[in-house]
Amino acid sequence: MQTETVIAGFGGQGALFTGKVIAYTAMDKGLKVTWFPSYGPEMRGGTANCTVIFSDEEIGSPLILNPKSAIVMNQPSLDKYEPLVQKDGYLVINSSVINRQVQRHDIKIISIPGTEVAESLGNKRIANIILLGGLIANSGFFLLEEVEKSLTKILTGKKKDLLELNIQMLHKGATFKV
Repeated sequence: MQTETVIAGFGGQGALFTGKVIAYTAMDKGLKVTWFPSYGPEMRGGTANCTVIFSDEEIGSPLILNPKSAIVMNQPSLDKYEPLVQKDGYLVINSSVINRQVQRHDIKIISIPGTEVAESLGNKRIANIILLGGLIANSGFFLLEEVEKSLTKILTGKKKDLLELNIQMLHKGATFKV
C-alpha cells in the first residue's frame, strides 16, 4: 500500500511543516517514507509545496503524478492540484482564501475555513494543522493520536509552547467532514 500526498500553498503557510508531520507519523508506524519539499526563491509569499509518500514497501521515486490526497492552502494550488488528485481521493481546501468551488465530483472534498478558524482560536499561522486534521479524520491514513505523538516529537525546544495549540487545531480540523 503506497499513499501519496501533496501539501501546497504560499511560503509561510506551513506546507512543508505539515508534510513533515505526515512523514514523522508514517515513520513512527514503521512505514517507508519520502518527503520532498519544493519552494520558490522567496521565503514568505512565494510558492511552497511538498510531497509525502508513505508505504509498507520500498518507494521507487519521490515524484508524484496523481496523489491520493492534496491539501491546498491557496487558489493557485487548487488550480494546479485539483486535476491531479486520484479518483476517489481527498482534496482539502482552505476555503478562507480560496474563492471558487471545486469543479470535480469524483473526489472527496473537505472544505475548511482554516484561516478563519485559526484566527478565532488565536493564531492564523496554524491553519495548516486544522487542514491536516480534516485530512486525517476523513482519510483514515492515521489516528489523530498518532499525529499528536509526532507533534510532541517535532515541537520541542523553543517551539514546545506551540504543542498544545497544534493539538487543539488538529482536533478542530477533524470535526470537518466530507
